[in-house]
Amino acid sequence: MIFHCTKALAAKLPVVSSVPLADTNPLGNWHAHLYVIDRRQCVMFCNDSTRFILFQSGLKKEQFNNFGQLHKDLFKFALISMGVTDSGIKRVELAAGTTQFDTATDRSVLATLNQSRSKFDHFIFDYRNILEVDSVIAARWLNETPMRARGVLMLPDKSMLDLVGKL
Repeated sequence: MIFHCTKALAAKLPVVSSVPLADTNPLGNWHAHLYVIDRRQCVMFCNDSTRFILFQSGLKKEQFNNFGQLHKDLFKFALISMGVTDSGIKRVELAAGTTQFDTATDRSVLATLNQSRSKFDHFIFDYRNILEVDSVIAARWLNETPMRARGVLMLPDKSMLDLVGKL
């Protein structure tokens, strides 16, 4: 699985390629961006093809060394909450493959991340601390609303379920 990281996130990761990496994963590539909310390091992920969003708050320095596994666990829990079966989860785990990072970002996907961050600010309004936000609940909330990407209206949760169903 390839993560296209923004410069802010790439500075925190151990090995990041400056050359764009080739896409071979059936689940597609992901973009990731580092945010600081309430003085806590938070990361938002966006799948390039489905615009499926994941959010993780309160990252510590040592968690960046195992960033790929952090994403895989978060992705797995989000899929389980959406009703993906055990066999579907196992296929996703096999398809995920190894984790690689580069800095070749796409403006359209970054725009989706910015729109999602704006929506997310409304979601976290009721929380006193960003660490109280459940990442799975946030993912469900962010992905249930339609999103426009490159002129096409998408339903991120349905698009991801279709993609997982094709594995």
